[in-house]
Amino acid sequence: MAKAIFHKNQRVYVKPVGTWAVIERVMPHWTKGLEEPLRITYDVGLGREFGAEELETGQDEREDIAGESWRVVRAQNRWQTVAETADHPVPGTYPVVMTGETDWGGWRVPAAEYALSPSRIETQARLLASAPRMAAVLRTLMTWAKAQPAPLPPEVADAVRQGGKALAYAEQGGEG
Repeated sequence: MAKAIFHKNQRVYVKPVGTWAVIERVMPHWTKGLEEPLRITYDVGLGREFGAEELETGQDEREDIAGESWRVVRAQNRWQTVAETADHPVPGTYPVVMTGETDWGGWRVPAAEYALSPSRIETQARLLASAPRMAAVLRTLMTWAKAQPAPLPPEVADAVRQGGKALAYAEQGGEG
């Protein structure tokens, strides 16, 4: 007899294909006279049914940024001189957020956009670099809130709810 291990709309890693997918249908295979299905397969929209042994849950690498250390570095502005950018926060440079161990991956802004609002882009860069630490703080706050025996004050409950929505959006996409 079999029991469903996964549920509809659950995100799973499909081992034979090597990709992440969402379960579209849970498909029990019944036999007359039995109270439970003989086996259960899952339709993940990849052209065939998969068994539970071919799927696994967990977080993919793009969702788990808790241990990462993102940082802001300065890149030379090749199109404008230091004199032309004297009103920028750091003349002659623009921010680049490094999101990996190497110094070549990450987030950059087009020079034309930076020139329109340097201080706004500088704030965005610092915010992006702080994202892993802020996500860890939000997770800690949400864990703490769930463990509280008494109802939380409305302001705190609202902050936890908004933090949960923000984390869900960052990790899974969808509505922000």
